[in-house]
Amino acid sequence: MAVNLSAILLLGIAAVFIVKAKAGGIGPAVVLFLFGFFTAGTGADGPIRDLCASVFDFLASLRP
Repeated sequence: MAVNLSAILLLGIAAVFIVKAKAGGIGPAVVLFLFGFFTAGTGADGPIRDLCASVFDFLASLRP
């Protein structure tokens, strides 16, 4: 739950800055895509949430 809430907050803040800056490209598209799936809770939410959890776990394991 904590990862989910913080991910929604971080992606939401990033989405606001992307829309205000009218940025385009693959990075902003990925941020907006992930924000949409985290907030919508669709059927595709499960695999995307698992992928993000795996990425977060991997990044956490990189700490010394």
